[in-house]
Amino acid sequence: MSALLKLNRVSSVFGHVRAQKACLSVAAAQPNPNPEIYYNKVFINNEWRDAVSGKTFPTVNPCTGEVICHVAEGDKADVDIAVKAAQDAFKLGSPWRTMDAGERGYLMNRVADLIERDRQYLAELETLDNGKPFSASFNVDLELTLRCYRYYAGWADKNQGKTIPIWGDFFSYTRHEPVGVCGQIIPWNFPLLMQAWKLAPALSLGNVCVMKLAEQTPLTGLYIAQLFKEAGLPAGALNVIPGYGPTAGAAIAQHPDVHKVAFTGSTEIGQIVAADAARSNLKRVTLELGGKSPNIIFSDADLEMAVEQAHFGLFFNMGQCCTAGSRTYVEESIYDKFVEASRERALRRTVGNPYDPNVEQGPQIDEDQMNKILALIENGKKEGADLIAGGARQGDKGYFVQPTVFKDVDDNMTIAQEEIFGPVMQIIKFKTVDEVIERANINKYGLAAGVVTNDIGRALQVANSVRAGTVWINCYDVFDSCAPFGGYNMSGNGRELGEYGLEAYTEVKNVVIKVPQKNS
Repeated sequence: MSALLKLNRVSSVFGHVRAQKACLSVAAAQPNPNPEIYYNKVFINNEWRDAVSGKTFPTVNPCTGEVICHVAEGDKADVDIAVKAAQDAFKLGSPWRTMDAGERGYLMNRVADLIERDRQYLAELETLDNGKPFSASFNVDLELTLRCYRYYAGWADKNQGKTIPIWGDFFSYTRHEPVGVCGQIIPWNFPLLMQAWKLAPALSLGNVCVMKLAEQTPLTGLYIAQLFKEAGLPAGALNVIPGYGPTAGAAIAQHPDVHKVAFTGSTEIGQIVAADAARSNLKRVTLELGGKSPNIIFSDADLEMAVEQAHFGLFFNMGQCCTAGSRTYVEESIYDKFVEASRERALRRTVGNPYDPNVEQGPQIDEDQMNKILALIENGKKEGADLIAGGARQGDKGYFVQPTVFKDVDDNMTIAQEEIFGPVMQIIKFKTVDEVIERANINKYGLAAGVVTNDIGRALQVANSVRAGTVWINCYDVFDSCAPFGGYNMSGNGRELGEYGLEAYTEVKNVVIKVPQKNS
């Protein structure tokens, strides 16, 4: 090993420790609402290049509706080049394939150190492109992103096989090998975090990646690509393409030389991705899709806490969460009090400039999403739900929607069935635990659920009975890199995060050796 590589390794280890300590006390400076844009092209083979077609598309500030900048529009031609670069990087004997597993871990920690270094800028850029409050970008998205990269850095040299005592004079063992070229398609609601959820486990195990960024929010993902290059990732191991789903996304799902595709987004598009993957080469597929999660409030709960938790569970990130507690079931004896307190809390919710530290809610991601939300609100009113707060666009500039609350919602109403993906709370009455479990399970989704009660037996009864990939008891939207995440039913398949998240990026190989027997 060269002296320079040894020095880089040592400095990376100590930098990682320093960054971890800094994370405990880090505080954001006054944000810059106009961060400079450094990267807006396609990233292939550690090089920045224009799209083959020469096309670009605008990325828009959702607070104003104004264009931030134009970004290279990658499509099938760019995906083909990126896949070839990834294949070359994955060849036996390449720098990436010959890198020690522990060195991959050090590299991932170097990436985390660089993200920590640029945390303020990345949070400013995320807020500019996505519209979420800067406080959330800095304290939630960046914090969880850092934890994810550091968590999977630790797994790089722990991806161990087993020895198996099969019958006969044989020695059997398993190897966990990387899948190969991984296509990854991420959404716009948590751009940095969703990128980390996919890149961190894949690269830590020695895979190579071709990632398509959401066209609404490409800027932070492109910047992270440059940080991987700065950290020393060999050329071709990571390729990042901004572009549209029907072109660049479809090209990834359909590519015969992509061995695995991971998609996060709507159920409708997830079905298309799965079908494309099956038709191309039966590549393995993991899908993290939509949700219509029940959040069940029992009468013994502390009312103030339950109201605040349900408010957070629905309105966090402008309601643009696949796990949003968008079916709020409340036991009938406290229903009226809960409804009134929730209405008052929604009316107090601050909406506006996301760089203002006092603002809780920014704009929706774009005009299409805003109009979809407003249409579903109108549908709720037509179908008989009682609108008690909000219900309209806020202002005439940008894509802001008022915090909205419906009461007297029926399970069969459209707003109780469809994923709204916006700041619209539906409060539904129930009588018994058995009844609410049955009603919670009638929806086609199964991503998450919440339970608020002081009766731990009842809480566990609900948690064990509701068909959902995650159940939060007396809390909501608690995520950790150590714990698996994914859904039942139409909410997808496979799991991300934790040790479970490694399975999607690992091939298990069994090796059997004939053991020679000595003559006695």
